[in-house]
Order: sequence, then C-alpha cells, then structure tokens
Amino acid sequence: MSYKSEFGDAIDAASQPVLKELKDGVLWVTLNRPERLNAVSKPMYDELCCLLDEAETDPQVRVVVLTGAGRAFCVGADMKAHGAGTRTPYERREYLRGEQEVCRRLFNLTKPVISAVNGYALGAGAELALAADFMLMRDTAQWGLPETGLGAFIGGGISWLLPARLGLAKAKELVLLGERLNGSQAVANGLAQRCFVAESEQDFQKQVQDFALQLASKAPVSVALAIQQLNSAGQRSFDDALIAELEGMMFCSTTQDWQEGVDAFAEKRKPKFIGQ
Repeated sequence: MSYKSEFGDAIDAASQPVLKELKDGVLWVTLNRPERLNAVSKPMYDELCCLLDEAETDPQVRVVVLTGAGRAFCVGADMKAHGAGTRTPYERREYLRGEQEVCRRLFNLTKPVISAVNGYALGAGAELALAADFMLMRDTAQWGLPETGLGAFIGGGISWLLPARLGLAKAKELVLLGERLNGSQAVANGLAQRCFVAESEQDFQKQVQDFALQLASKAPVSVALAIQQLNSAGQRSFDDALIAELEGMMFCSTTQDWQEGVDAFAEKRKPKFIGQ
C-alpha cells in the first residue's frame, strides 16, 4: 500500500503512523508502529483525528474498524520516548490531549466503530479500544490498565466509560489493580462483545470483517440515531428518552431508506440502503 504526499511524491506505507483501507464499506484503520508494538505518538493521534473526521462525512464508509499492525493492538505510551524527557510541559499536555480527542471522536462517531483487539491493548491502547461501540478480541489478546502501577493516570474517558459498561465495583477493580483480561475473560465480564478463536491474524480479520459487514448492511440514518441516543442514555430521564425516540421515528419515516425497508420486507428481499 502506498500514499502520496502533498507534493505528489510516493510515500512508503511503512513510514506512516496509521494506515487505512476501505473494504466493502468497512474502513480499516491500522495503527502502524509494529516495531514499538504500536505505542502511541502525537503524529499517530493527529492522523487518527483526521481519518475519523473524514470517515464521518464519507458516504462510502459505513463502519470503521480500528486495529494494530503486528502482534499488538496498542501498548499505550511509548515509555522510551517518555524516558527521554525532551517534551516541554506544553508539548506533554498536547500529547496527552491527543488521546482524549481521538477517544472523543471514536465515541461520538455516528457510524459504528469496532476495535479489533488482535494482541496487547494496554493503557492508552485499552482506552482507545473501549471508546469504540464494539470491542472484538482475539482469544490470545490481552486488555489492561497498568497506569496505577506506573504512577500515571487513566485517560480516554475511562472514568466514565468503564463504570457505565461494567458498574462501579468492577471498574474500580480493573483500574486500581491493573489486572489484564484475555479475550474470553473480557467477554465474560461484559467488557468485549466477542472473542474469536483464530489460528492466524488473517483469520481474525476475516471474522471481524464478517461482523462489520452485518453492521454495514443496516440503514445508516437509523444506525446514527441509535448510536447518538444510546450514548446519551445515562444523561436522560425516561420521559426525555421517549420524546427523543419519537423524533427519531418520525425523522426515519421521511427517509428513502425507510421506504426501501418497507418495500424489501413486503417483497421478501434484502434491503439496499443508501443513507438518505
């Protein structure tokens, strides 16, 4: 895979912190620092923000999959870079803010986001993975938050996301102890939605792609509304939810996709949604 610079010159994909590939409406976004187990960097965060902004407005993108190159999803901070101590306080804050901005985009994207955890997902990597709508893990993968054992602190909205998904007691256990969970343990605890037993990385990616294609086949407007309303469920009263749902139902009924869904049901065929 190759890219073009702003001057039209070819750029080696190996030098890019993030790679992208669109496959049947599924945008695969791959963290690409395998030699550092995809440890995060400021350029990586910047590129992720740009790609997610593009995905939001690209009608060809129905689903986003975030994964890592090599044997890790993302091991979080690059401790070698931290140890160098060359960042100014401002640069350190901007680096840390980068993760918050990426996680904000992952969580708020109106298209389904899948984190395909193929290997280690630790620290910031665990936080990026949890910000997605779905976390799918390879059985041999590991997810964990080691921050309290390093004198650091959690980020990426974990203090909100983890209690909302697992409850306060389990969230405290995972954050304070820093214990790692493998794929099957993550599913058993309600952290991940699927654990795939895979003989190879290609096998894992195929299983993730099959899951993503199920999401990609749904009506984009309906999916976007569902994501937005479910994400804000904890901040609404039941009556507020009823009002928001009524507006959503009314809006969907004005779309071409609603008519397509009705017609496809009557004709006993699969609908072909266009997102309008």
